[in-house]
Amino acid sequence: MTGKEPVTDSTWVDPDDAPEWTEEMFQSADLYQGETLIRRGRPRKPQPKVPVSIRLSSDVIEAFKAGGPGWQTRIDEALREWLRKRAA
Repeated sequence: MTGKEPVTDSTWVDPDDAPEWTEEMFQSADLYQGETLIRRGRPRKPQPKVPVSIRLSSDVIEAFKAGGPGWQTRIDEALREWLRKRAA
């Protein structure tokens, strides 16, 4: 710092002025094993879903949305069931 910059709450003049770490901060911090970042959260699915754009009839969309949250998953399940029946 040259002394001309405004001092704000986010400006640290001395590293000792850093806030104390809370348990929440430790829980959300990145975890490394050597140089490797250890991923948190859900593990990746072997076959993740692929985002697509598809045009469907409005009555079909309304019917699935009427069932509440998860309507896209229900459409995926309906299409999967159709594929199973078609393959049989």
